[in-house]
Amino acid sequence: MPNSPEKFSITSDGYAPRLKRLRQFSRLLDNIITIPGTKVGVGLDPIIGLLPIGGDFLGLILSFYIIIEAVQLGVSKATLGRMVINVIIDFLVGTIPILGDLFDFAWKANVYNIILLEKALTSPHENKKADKSFLFVLIVGLFLLAIVLIAIPVILLRIVWLIFTGS
Repeated sequence: MPNSPEKFSITSDGYAPRLKRLRQFSRLLDNIITIPGTKVGVGLDPIIGLLPIGGDFLGLILSFYIIIEAVQLGVSKATLGRMVINVIIDFLVGTIPILGDLFDFAWKANVYNIILLEKALTSPHENKKADKSFLFVLIVGLFLLAIVLIAIPVILLRIVWLIFTGS
């Protein structure tokens, strides 16, 4: 992991409670349980990703919560773009059977996003803040992506079913 979220110190009263809550949420999703004898953490995201089709979609929604909070905190579009890319990588690779499940255990998109958020909030030169329309476009885009990626396996399963059953 590049940096630990605890390395950054945000003392502003407006940010501290939110960041504490977001750190805890990120930890719940990515690192709530440490595998004994290792430094590898496992969270809810890879576990719910094991659920066929809907698990990855639920993980996407939970991960997107951190991005929504980042918009409300006034993070720049560039930082939000990097955060969205982390979530999309997690979601896209997570939809691949078996390989995606293994990837979910290694890729900690939510931890990376907290690091990006904290760096953005401690950096005084971040000035191109995202607006509500940017957030709307992100939500609609990720929602459409999720629908497509859920529909593809369902369609493929239907085709396989028709091939084997003939009905």
